[in-house]
Amino acid sequence: MDQLSQSLARNLKHWRTRRGLTLDGLAARAGLSRGMVIQVEQARTNPSLETMVKLADALGVDMTALLDLNQEPHVRITPPGRAVRVWSTDSGSFSTLLTGRCNQGAIELWLWRLEPGEMSESSPHPPGTTELLHVTAGELTLIVDGETHTLPAGYSAALAADVPHGYRNDHAEAAEMTLTVYVPHDRRAE
Repeated sequence: MDQLSQSLARNLKHWRTRRGLTLDGLAARAGLSRGMVIQVEQARTNPSLETMVKLADALGVDMTALLDLNQEPHVRITPPGRAVRVWSTDSGSFSTLLTGRCNQGAIELWLWRLEPGEMSESSPHPPGTTELLHVTAGELTLIVDGETHTLPAGYSAALAADVPHGYRNDHAEAAEMTLTVYVPHDRRAE
């Protein structure tokens, strides 16, 4: 299995054990089947981004904690080769977790690329979650709670991500954005 699956498996088991959760307990909190949690924890599957978000939310940790335990106390530098490709399609769309931290809350920095005609949808995140995005290339269609917004290159948006939301590329060229996700600490499971 690839580096992402192995890191996720190791860290999922670490956080599940640290939180005192059984496989059944984590599955119930995440809204996933027990079998899916077992497959992820044993690195037998490459879970979707949605599955990883559900697991992180259920454990009360950010994606960085699920993908890497080696966080330095004051500064964490992530060279390009250590950024984690979390989601990709055969046509070239992807999301990459560049870096993150969880002290007073979880904060993550992402790089996203959506090829023409592709979309990524997300279920609501925990209450109080905020996303900030900046379109660096192409044109992005942002969907928040059923309402669409067109964002050409150079535009930015801030959104409450505790409602259904997603990103779509309706145009002929690739769309790229940087995305920051913030989940307040008091909203995370302890």
